Amino acid sequence: MNPANQTGSSEGSTTAHYLFAAGTYKLLALTVGSIGVFGFCNNVIVIILFYKFKRLRSPTNLLLVNISVSDILVSVFGINFTLVSCLKGGWIWSKATCTWDGFSNSLFGIVSIMTLSALAYERYIRVVHAQVVDFRWAWRAIGHIWLYSLAWTGAPLLGWNRYTLEIHGLGCSLDWASKDPNDASFILLFLLACFIVPVGIMIYCYGNILYMVRMLHSIEDLQTMQIVKILRYEKKVAAMVLLMICSFLVCWTPYAVVSMMEAFGRQSAVSPVMAIVPSFLAKSSTAYNPLIYMLMSKTLRRSFLQLLCWRVSWLQRSINERPLAPVQRPIRPIVMSRAGRDRPKKRVTFSSSSIVFIIASNDLHHPDKTSTTDGVTSEVNVIQVRPL
Repeated sequence: MNPANQTGSSEGSTTAHYLFAAGTYKLLALTVGSIGVFGFCNNVIVIILFYKFKRLRSPTNLLLVNISVSDILVSVFGINFTLVSCLKGGWIWSKATCTWDGFSNSLFGIVSIMTLSALAYERYIRVVHAQVVDFRWAWRAIGHIWLYSLAWTGAPLLGWNRYTLEIHGLGCSLDWASKDPNDASFILLFLLACFIVPVGIMIYCYGNILYMVRMLHSIEDLQTMQIVKILRYEKKVAAMVLLMICSFLVCWTPYAVVSMMEAFGRQSAVSPVMAIVPSFLAKSSTAYNPLIYMLMSKTLRRSFLQLLCWRVSWLQRSINERPLAPVQRPIRPIVMSRAGRDRPKKRVTFSSSSIVFIIASNDLHHPDKTSTTDGVTSEVNVIQVRPL
């Protein structure tokens, strides 16, 4: 029996408390917390860059923004309950919260994998068929992706399978272990439609892309320099999307394998430790996509550095323009020349805002200022120099 069927009961909560050692729970909390923080911050930076720099606004990048949005939502809604459960040593939330946790994680995960399939298809028609997609196509694809994901993740809410606590007791997902024919049919179709088919689309598209790249490389000498540059750019973008797909599959394939073992094998074959590692590995996919963007896209790197330099210069400018509190400091002498019979007395002083040269002499013919001391009239010149 799946421990998720005991969600909200004291028995399920008590059992969860003894699945791992106390130190393991702390390590898991640190891991999932770091994933949430890095995933949120990295993807917010990506969205800010695409919003601020018009040169980044393209149909392909719009699909990348859709992945960043789904990753941010995972960091906000799909990790918090697991983080608190790790800190408390087990699931402490209600059944409704478990349903929401399983629904949100499934929804945003499917949005990500379907968007990667759309990116692979976009690269395929661009490189292989030399067709350029527009923003209308990208927006329509994003709308279909979200509706498709909502249809599959909403079915358990209507009674076709359900969201229950996973074996490790720190998060919720579909009831993979149910042997009911109704639940088993949903699991089979869900894996087929939301994992196997998207992966098949990616493999087909990139198989053709790699074949076309080899063909173009063999006739590259016959192309003009401008066409060669365009082809190189397209290959770089295709390589970036391929790296994203490979990284996503590395993170999600173990989770899919463990889920299929639960669904079609013996439940006893999957231990809590065996279940928690693929689950957290799948959650980590939210944090690395922005790093791949920065690594593979020169335009995005330049935009990030430009944004960073702009923020630093803005901060320095705001500090320099900030009015300082007036500080009255006495003028202190630095150098005093010796009084001579034939040369004037010179004194150099400074304040916080300027340097003042005071020249006193009895022999000046056109004095600027005069002062009287012991009945002797002296002539004084004052020169004030402000620093640059």
